[in-house]
Amino acid sequence: MDYAELASELLQKMRLFHQARPLQNINETLCGETFVLRFVACRESGVPPGNISREMGVSSARIAAALGKLENKGLITRQIDKNDRRKILVEITQDGKEVAEKHMRSALAVAEEVLKSLGETDAKEYVRITGRLAEIYSERQETP
Repeated sequence: MDYAELASELLQKMRLFHQARPLQNINETLCGETFVLRFVACRESGVPPGNISREMGVSSARIAAALGKLENKGLITRQIDKNDRRKILVEITQDGKEVAEKHMRSALAVAEEVLKSLGETDAKEYVRITGRLAEIYSERQETP
């Protein structure tokens, strides 16, 4: 098998896929402000901004900017940690919870439609291969 030729074809297909932006709603749920909302919503109590930064793999400055926007929209609050006054904790508001749930429902609906369009066999294979790729990329990141 000519893996170089196959890799070239893969990159061409990925470019076309990216240009079509078919899963924009899903991507928004997995990154950016929507991810921050979902991450905070899934926690019992406040979350330090550093935890969000590490989970997303982005700088603390980027998280601070996202938190500022979300706070201005009334979707999160930032409070001083009662146990350590040097720390800030991010908490989600009721409006934030509703926005996070709406985004998640929408992303799931889009994903479901895409999988239905593929059909059962291809959908299962796509999910399997996507999982395998995630494992491979994760292993590559762990290797120095």
